[in-house]
Amino acid sequence: MKIAWLFPGQGAQEVGMGKALAEASAAARGAFARADAALGEPISRLCFEGPMEELTKTSNTQPAIVATSCAVAAALIEHLPDLEPPLYAAGHSLGEYSALVAAGALEIEEAVRLCRVRGAAMQEAVPEGEGAMAAIMGLDQPAVLAICEEAAQGEVVAPANYNGPGQIVIAGHSPAVARAREMAAARGGKAVALKVSAPFHCALMRPAAERLRPELERTQLRPLAFPVIANVDAAPNADPERVPSLLLRQVDGTVQWMRTIERMAEDGVTHALEIGPGKVLAGLVKRITKQIKVLSVSDMAGIERVSAFLSEA
Repeated sequence: MKIAWLFPGQGAQEVGMGKALAEASAAARGAFARADAALGEPISRLCFEGPMEELTKTSNTQPAIVATSCAVAAALIEHLPDLEPPLYAAGHSLGEYSALVAAGALEIEEAVRLCRVRGAAMQEAVPEGEGAMAAIMGLDQPAVLAICEEAAQGEVVAPANYNGPGQIVIAGHSPAVARAREMAAARGGKAVALKVSAPFHCALMRPAAERLRPELERTQLRPLAFPVIANVDAAPNADPERVPSLLLRQVDGTVQWMRTIERMAEDGVTHALEIGPGKVLAGLVKRITKQIKVLSVSDMAGIERVSAFLSEA
């Protein structure tokens, strides 16, 4: 049996995430306590109680989602200590940090501290209102690339996330993204503006990458228990020395999620656990391949379904 572990990124947050699990699992409580201590503030309280306005600030959202995902993973191992490790793990954008914690390359304390810096740096890289993101649906990769090239007109606009067939997210300067949306609609696609605080995963995030660089360079990486497929190249990585550069390139590089899932399918993965808040990744995987079944695990009820789910394989 070949399984994968998937970890969600920004956008999966919701008030109350992890609360019931922390009440039911000592391992989950321990994970949240470690995250709180590392940040010097109760990120767990923000996860459990909100308010949503604070939780959705990028500098809070990123460590909050990582803390919650790591708490779910800890509770999963606590409940199923004989669970076999996955063939691969992967995380969508921010989720790559959670995947690296699960693989043992990062401690949770390091991950939430890095994501606090990452979130603040990404938020502050572009003045509010100057950047935008949009989801382009119904057009393939070459068509979207051509639109971005034509719409740029000296500004930045480029694919930020290859999420699945016919679903590509673009990011860049607000006027360039607006032009790309008009062109996409004129060419038979559908373009939806995304409510985001900054244009993630494009060249405008380069200042954020530079701000994160010294933090990553001083982080001690440990051997990986299993490979993590990196966002920037959709290739499995088990070399801890490569992790900082992969995470750095991810900040202003395109998230290759569709290729990541295709690689898993090519290598025989049939079942995956989405570990953390929400069910976004299960939906994306379903669009990409019918070969991989996904169980979303965010609470004790989900954890209790894991054994039966994997026994299907």
